[in-house]
Amino acid sequence: MFPFCSSQKKPLSAIIKEGQMAMQLHERIQSSSLDVKLDALKDLANSSRDITFAQEFINLDGISLLTQMVESGTDFGEMLSFTLTAFVELMDHGIVSWDTFSVAFIKKIASFVCKSSMDSAVLQRSLAILESMVLNSQDLYQKVAQEITIGQLMPHLQGTDQDIQTYTIAVINALFLKAPEEKRQLMNRCALSSLIFQNVIRGPKPINEEMAHQLYMLQVLTFNLLEDRMMTKMDPQDQAQRDIIFELRRIAFDVECESNSGSIEKRKSMYTRDYKKLGFINHVNPAVDFTQIPPGMLALDNMLYFARQHQDSYIRIVLENSSREDKHECPFGRSSIELTKMLCEILKVGELPSENCHDFHPMFFTHDRSFEEFFCICIQLLNKTWKEMRATSEDFNKVMQVVREQITRALTAKPNSLDQFKSRLQNLSYTEILKIRQSERMNQEDFQSRPIVELREKIQPEIMELIKQQRLNRLCEGTCFRKISSRRRQDKFWYCRLSPNHKVLHYGDLEESPQGEVPHDSLQDKLPVADIKAVVTGKDCPHMKEKGALKQNKEVLELAFSILYESDEYLNFIAPDKHEYCVWTDGLNALLGKEMTSEFTRSDLDTLLNMEMKLRLLDLENIQIPEAPPPIPKEPSNYDFVYDCN
Repeated sequence: MFPFCSSQKKPLSAIIKEGQMAMQLHERIQSSSLDVKLDALKDLANSSRDITFAQEFINLDGISLLTQMVESGTDFGEMLSFTLTAFVELMDHGIVSWDTFSVAFIKKIASFVCKSSMDSAVLQRSLAILESMVLNSQDLYQKVAQEITIGQLMPHLQGTDQDIQTYTIAVINALFLKAPEEKRQLMNRCALSSLIFQNVIRGPKPINEEMAHQLYMLQVLTFNLLEDRMMTKMDPQDQAQRDIIFELRRIAFDVECESNSGSIEKRKSMYTRDYKKLGFINHVNPAVDFTQIPPGMLALDNMLYFARQHQDSYIRIVLENSSREDKHECPFGRSSIELTKMLCEILKVGELPSENCHDFHPMFFTHDRSFEEFFCICIQLLNKTWKEMRATSEDFNKVMQVVREQITRALTAKPNSLDQFKSRLQNLSYTEILKIRQSERMNQEDFQSRPIVELREKIQPEIMELIKQQRLNRLCEGTCFRKISSRRRQDKFWYCRLSPNHKVLHYGDLEESPQGEVPHDSLQDKLPVADIKAVVTGKDCPHMKEKGALKQNKEVLELAFSILYESDEYLNFIAPDKHEYCVWTDGLNALLGKEMTSEFTRSDLDTLLNMEMKLRLLDLENIQIPEAPPPIPKEPSNYDFVYDCN
């Protein structure tokens, strides 16, 4: 038996049933009847996902049977597709080693991939098999590499089937990962040459879906080259590499390399001064700064590209920072090295391809030097953010954290071009990042921590009292209401307001709508607050139950409320709008000592509470709030330090 115990989790009866099914399918796929054979292969493809069935079928030497069927070449179309599907499903369980397959089988699978016209399902399964062979066996890699080349895989990237393109890229990545170093470089150059020929030499074309996927492959391979540069240390003794640093100095300060001008000490002093202005950590020999991997030589490549292709921006940044005080300058050299490392981390340059990663950034497919242009945009962003934060050398890491957040937020929008990415960054200034952080902090789990919850509970009664006072003040100002009449004509008004001591409601009729507040003495009727028994709303109001009242439209129903007092007496209201309705129902409930439940109260409470929380937590920005209070320290051994007032 195989050393897998997952089947033991099933009941014995289920295992026996799977074994019987495996025997039946093993016989049926060898049937001379094509219909019976096709149905059996369909069932086999579905059943092979179950590891118990897979073990039983493999025990019957089922894998060998499938490989013989493929090698024979008698099956094609749907039948071949189901055969390969079953094979893939069975091998995915890891029961059988990939090293057991013959060269004839590998040649047959490779032939399916190399054919110009092949059933898409067969092609997809064949690509999946080749990828697994390459990744799971170094010996099989050698055999697969002899049967198939990058050039033969390229046509599959030009189709419209994204699944085929994805599997093709997976095979190319697998071949690249398993290839020796010298062959890896050759693969890159060949693939890049092929794609550049297709996309550049043949003439410029609009970026359509087909071109986008070709450029995607170009970008995959370009990132492989980036990885090589990222992991390459600079040799401080290499003159060619040191010449690049001299070139950076020449462009920034418009100086020629001095060969015999002045003494050696004087020239060294000039170089040291300029390298300091360029922002290198090592002012004497900047080449040492590039010995760290990552980012290695990739950082220097980016700096040179920026200096040559965006010369004005490069000179402005260097001279602008060299004219500031030492502690306020943004060091271009150090920033470029750290930024390159950060960009590689964000884009996962140097990491193995992941099937779980679905990030797709179209902007990298719109320029033949997209990563370098990406760097140029980001280094200018870094300098801008440095100034916005008024940073000093001690704030370097804080600035880098903000820049990382700006870049990742801009990439989240999946901009279609580098210009869109740049435009997106313009809307993500340091001030905007602070606002976003503050807004998100209100919704984060930190705001559910015990100290924050306790603070909200402490503040909430104060806010509710503030809302209550505002509602009562509005009742004291009073409101004009329309008189309720069964006639169509409704041109009479009445006014109601609360006395300043909150003990009496004054109300009375008016001939016309008032322009301002109506004084208490002009209102004839009074209702002591102590006599109020209840406040009802909507359909529960007496004037909404009267004959014909239910014909009122929904808006009137939502604005109706009544004050019940004494035995059967009531005072009916139709508020002029929703705001006044909420103000009066809240105010009357507050007078009666009841809870204010209107939607306006909930909205006001949320707004004022969040605002107060933000104000009180301003001093805690970037400080981790503990889940529990700190422990109380032990009592001192004596209290001799206490001042004796006597």
